[in-house]
Amino acid sequence: MNMEFITKKLDFSNQTITEMKLNSKNFYKLVKKRRSVRDFKKQKIDFEIIKNAVLAAGTAPNGANLQPWHFVIIKNKSIKKKIRIAAEIEEAEFYEKKAPQEWLEALKPLGTDKNKSFLEEAPYLIAIFEKKYSVKNNKKVKNYYVKESVGIATGILISCLHYAGLSMLTHTPSPMNFLNQILKRPINEKPFVLLVVGKPKDDCEIPVYAEKKKTFSKITSIF
Repeated sequence: MNMEFITKKLDFSNQTITEMKLNSKNFYKLVKKRRSVRDFKKQKIDFEIIKNAVLAAGTAPNGANLQPWHFVIIKNKSIKKKIRIAAEIEEAEFYEKKAPQEWLEALKPLGTDKNKSFLEEAPYLIAIFEKKYSVKNNKKVKNYYVKESVGIATGILISCLHYAGLSMLTHTPSPMNFLNQILKRPINEKPFVLLVVGKPKDDCEIPVYAEKKKTFSKITSIF
């Protein structure tokens, strides 16, 4: 018998309605405090926290349980410097040549530019790769719903890190192919996002407008 198709009874948490409402409300209260930050302390973070968050990400639902993701955790200073140099080359191209004026106007409240010093300052970077296909026994194996699966895993990773008391920035210079070269990832993997992780500086500030999230009625339809 193929072991992959043996089933077992679901271990399900049978919470009361009161518990469910309370837990959902508490999670919302916690996660709504998440903010993207760009000013990080050079403070060491226990690796176990990062490991647990990646393991949590690895539980994400995904197409045919093929788990089409790979996480590269970067703490080495010299590698972080290489990533910063490469990212700033792409960012300079973006800000000076590629970005339409409308996009630049939208970015103005954030005060961002081609300088990405946070890539060296934060104690950890996590490069998330989407696997377009896998290789088993020297054969290509197609992965399904890759972007959807990796996107969900990334959301779980961010939520877990936030729950653990860390701050992040989702950094997406375009293109990000330099990550394959620096991090020695194969051609079947494509960079999805570079997550910058650490504790914010004591004087870290965020735009006030970032706290203004759309209301339930604005983001929801009910039938």
